[in-house]
Amino acid sequence: MSRHRSLKSSSFASGGRNVLTRDERLQLLGKDGRWKEGQNVVGLPKTKVPGKVKKKG
Repeated sequence: MSRHRSLKSSSFASGGRNVLTRDERLQLLGKDGRWKEGQNVVGLPKTKVPGKVKKKG
C-alpha cells in the first residue's frame, strides 16, 4: 500500500514553522524591548512570526 504524497516526512522539513517556542518569543520580545530579564514568562504578549516576503510582479 502506498503512502499519500502529502504525508511524506520531507514535506515537513521544507516548510516554515508558524509557531515560536517560548525561548524564541522571549528573544524576539527582548530585541523589541517588550520584555526584560526577570519578568514573568507567563502571559507573554503575542508576537508576529517573521515570514517570507512575497515579491510583487
